[in-house]
Amino acid sequence: MSDFYQKLAARVQDRFADKVQSCRVDRGHLSVTVTPSNLVEVCTALRDEPLFGFEQLMELCGVDYLDYGEGEWKGTRFAVVYQLLSVSNNQRLEIKCFVEGDPPVVASVIDIWNAANWFEREAFDLYGIVFDGHPDLRRILTDYGFVGHPFRKDFPLIGNVEMRYDPERQRVIYQPVSIEPRVTVPRVIRDDHRYVNRVREGE
Repeated sequence: MSDFYQKLAARVQDRFADKVQSCRVDRGHLSVTVTPSNLVEVCTALRDEPLFGFEQLMELCGVDYLDYGEGEWKGTRFAVVYQLLSVSNNQRLEIKCFVEGDPPVVASVIDIWNAANWFEREAFDLYGIVFDGHPDLRRILTDYGFVGHPFRKDFPLIGNVEMRYDPERQRVIYQPVSIEPRVTVPRVIRDDHRYVNRVREGE
């Protein structure tokens, strides 16, 4: 299978040349990295040209590289990853596109694969990545009054706001979080004589 994807990688590199930043096969998986400026052109060709025929977008997700590699990551913080499937050619391909800016912005691929619609809304909701050209880019998993993007690595565990029903106003309201932040320490069970004795005493 790795030989198959090595040949596919060679075809991708020959076809797109400098439009592809990297193209590598790792553990039988082909991953292609493109810049935001070339994303739409490359994706359209991968869908339409018979040599590739990636007619299905199986998945789209955001990635936050903050503190990746124990804080050694120096590259762009956010990326969007696309998982493509060619039913006609029985092959798969991953596209990775690093996105810069605040907020990070990349072109929508909804006109290429309609399945990107809710995927892009999810990445916007959870990571704050803006997909330029999306016809209805709004939250899909969190509430419209939610503050922040919960899959970002710097998002506080307790959140930014909490929601409750106010009987005086007779509606749901948002307010600052009222609980104190805390760090839970996992229970560690060691395999030594102290615990063995306690188990025996309990028997």
